[in-house]
Amino acid sequence: MTGRRRFRSSFLPTITPRPVRATVRSAAALVACASFAAGCGVVPGATGGAGDDPITVMTWAPEDTKATNKPGMPAFAQAYARWVNARGGLGGRELKVLTCNDRNDSVAAAKCADRAIEEKAVAVVGSYSQYGDTFLPSLEGAGIPYIGGYGVTNAEFTSPLSYPVNGGQPTLLAGLGRELARRCGPVALVRPDSIAGDELPPLLDSGLRAGRHPEAADQLADEDATEYASQSTRALEYSTRAGAEPGCVVPALGDRTSTFMDSFRRAREDYPDVRTATVLGSVDQTVINANGGASGPYEGSYITGWYPVASDPRWDAMKKVISEQAFGDNRIDPADAGVQTTWIAYTVFKKVVESLGDDEVTGDSVRAALNRGLKVSTGGLTPTLQWRFQDVLASVGYPRLVNRKVTLQVVRDGRLVAARKNFIDVTRTLQDADLG
Repeated sequence: MTGRRRFRSSFLPTITPRPVRATVRSAAALVACASFAAGCGVVPGATGGAGDDPITVMTWAPEDTKATNKPGMPAFAQAYARWVNARGGLGGRELKVLTCNDRNDSVAAAKCADRAIEEKAVAVVGSYSQYGDTFLPSLEGAGIPYIGGYGVTNAEFTSPLSYPVNGGQPTLLAGLGRELARRCGPVALVRPDSIAGDELPPLLDSGLRAGRHPEAADQLADEDATEYASQSTRALEYSTRAGAEPGCVVPALGDRTSTFMDSFRRAREDYPDVRTATVLGSVDQTVINANGGASGPYEGSYITGWYPVASDPRWDAMKKVISEQAFGDNRIDPADAGVQTTWIAYTVFKKVVESLGDDEVTGDSVRAALNRGLKVSTGGLTPTLQWRFQDVLASVGYPRLVNRKVTLQVVRDGRLVAARKNFIDVTRTLQDADLG
């Protein structure tokens, strides 16, 4: 850590230790659950699936803010509920989806968690928030599992009640570094000057080192800037330095990545060709289209993602839900990683409810099913998912990170297409990362 004043990031995860108070609270919740298995979580989930009552869950995400917005996640969750209920519900019971605007604000995120508790939700499913340290202790105390968060905070990979479906930013950067080591000369990383941003270079460098490549040049930038001319020039000077093979520039600025690319497109005219690369979430097909498609600055860019490209037929089931229940809802983009994560999260939840049969659906029973080692197939969109109390990356601070595979995509003729057929496993890369 650098000791700099902390700035809030619009996308990048805060990979810092959870506060002691939150950790103690989590531990207390676990002890209580272990000692009184019948009591922990019953209050918030008691009526969520009893008899003919609806099964109540919540999905939250920020909307209408100046930072990252994910309105498609709660919108898709509601469309999914309509789709399921039109087919008889989950196990014959209605699925009731509550939604909440997290507003990219810690107080609002805490209020969303409080509402989930008050409304007796049995799980929070397919949500996005930067404030895991704020809301997860509340969910833990109430025994409500957090299934398929976006992977934007470190807390999602440490909380015993979190069941992530992707590997978050750690896997994306480690996987990107591995691929760039094979394809690039000097690599320049442009990232936020924040505590969250401080954690990005070790992750990218772990992948570069795995390919026996020198570490990236670490270039700081304000995450709320309106232009990045000076950062673009420095990145180009480094990645095109004399005697080196053509390099790569990696902007990791979340929603400000497009702002950087506007400046970069103008600056690169005076330099030799370089490639650009980034991670899904900073760039998607909508962003590529808005920036000129095949003639835009992303042409030829490498992008790591958690899932197959949006055109892959494995997404057809999700697209059917959208077509039948949300046709014309422009909040829901099937190419958006948030919508995709929500679909996978509800796939997990559906499998959990089916595994319970005629048993009551509560926070306790949902957690118990997942903790027993339930395996969930997602139709090839991810590896088979299964959660243990501590997974293989516990030693580097990610005990709940169970999906350690990413995809590599490339922009060709203005379209995101698969650059590699199979998933890339970054387990060893992350194990070797220097996160101290």
